[in-house]
Amino acid sequence: MPVWLREYSWRQTAAAVYLSLPLRGVRATSASIFCTDQYLKVSIPPFLFEAILYAPIDDTNSTAKIGNGIVFFTLYKKEVAMWDSLTLPNANKEKLQYLRENAVLKAHEKAKEETEAKKVTKQEHKKYALEATMKLEEAERKRIEDLKEKERQKVTKELELWKKQQNDAEKQKGVQRDEELPHEVEKLKAKKKEKVNKTMTPNEGVSKAGLKPTKGHGSCSIFSENLKEEQLPAPRSAATIKINFTSRVFPTALRESRVAEEEEWLRKQAEARRTISADLSELEDLKEEEKNPDWLKDKGNKMFATGNYLAAVNAYNLAVRLNNKLPLLYLNRAACHLQLRNLHKAIEDSSKVSRIMKQLSRLILKIKL
Repeated sequence: MPVWLREYSWRQTAAAVYLSLPLRGVRATSASIFCTDQYLKVSIPPFLFEAILYAPIDDTNSTAKIGNGIVFFTLYKKEVAMWDSLTLPNANKEKLQYLRENAVLKAHEKAKEETEAKKVTKQEHKKYALEATMKLEEAERKRIEDLKEKERQKVTKELELWKKQQNDAEKQKGVQRDEELPHEVEKLKAKKKEKVNKTMTPNEGVSKAGLKPTKGHGSCSIFSENLKEEQLPAPRSAATIKINFTSRVFPTALRESRVAEEEEWLRKQAEARRTISADLSELEDLKEEEKNPDWLKDKGNKMFATGNYLAAVNAYNLAVRLNNKLPLLYLNRAACHLQLRNLHKAIEDSSKVSRIMKQLSRLILKIKL
């Protein structure tokens, strides 16, 4: 049962009411106080204070100060007047219950309105922040575009200046070439004339001097048509290069050599290559689903279920040839051999499963470490 607080002191002016509520040995918080325009409640277990005020107050501007075991209220009146008492006189239980419920409803509505107002204010703040951010981004984008435009204009001017310099240099080179061309032509003519004089025969020299050549001497120039043609070398003759290999000689004595072991090893290698080529030729003839080890395993399981153990062994054999790392294939094949009373093969497949599982366990341990 709550303990009602009957000891309190109050005073008033025409505009406000000052209420002092002593709370000994308890600590009050703002959550312990509930106030509306005509209802005041302070609930601090085990104490309880409840009052229906004489006239309405301005609960928004009214204040409550907590300290030194006292709660001091400053309640501002809505109408300037003097009260006859702090609480409403002759308030029966029904009226008190009605006012209490009405105060609670008003408090809920007020809290809802405050929540909506906070939500609207928050949305407005978000909108303002978004608009401010957009303005800043627009200003930054404009600044970047201005910088790009300035750089583009600068590069364009530099490019035009470089083109102008190149054109001026080309023109200057053309003028120098035109000035040097007559001198080069004269030099070429002089060289050609000198070359003709050097290659001229004695008869031609006589004819150039206005004399007739003597009989019995033919006029022949080294610039004949046959000599002007390009002389190409003859193609090489084809030949065959013979390569001889020296016979293999062991550095040790024959009794210490390993000729027999090497021949045996070569024979095994040849058999392995023939086996691999045969396996590949057989696998090429298979269908796409028959090249799937999982499909072959399911096929073998179906044959094992029907009692066709030989066909199941064949299916498991082909699956092992395609993938020899699946322990379940060896385990199923061992079961088939056990049904066929092939005990040695069943032991071999079981041992293979054990080795594969040990390898997997070591690999898992390495990965964990």
